[in-house]
Amino acid sequence: MKFAKQYLESIEGIEVYPIISLLIFFTFFVGLFWWVFTTSKEQTKAMKELPFESNLKEQNNENNSIIS
Repeated sequence: MKFAKQYLESIEGIEVYPIISLLIFFTFFVGLFWWVFTTSKEQTKAMKELPFESNLKEQNNENNSIIS
């Protein structure tokens, strides 16, 4: 670990990368927060029911193949 610390300290301008990464993650989570609170109730309901729709389609396909 000591070697890595000495190596990183010798790189010119390395201190800007943590700030850039913090800004990227902060922007992402603020954007995600905004998206969650501006999404309509209809879209949320449609996304909530997606797993059930795919299960119903699979069950219908299995029932049709059994009947055939």
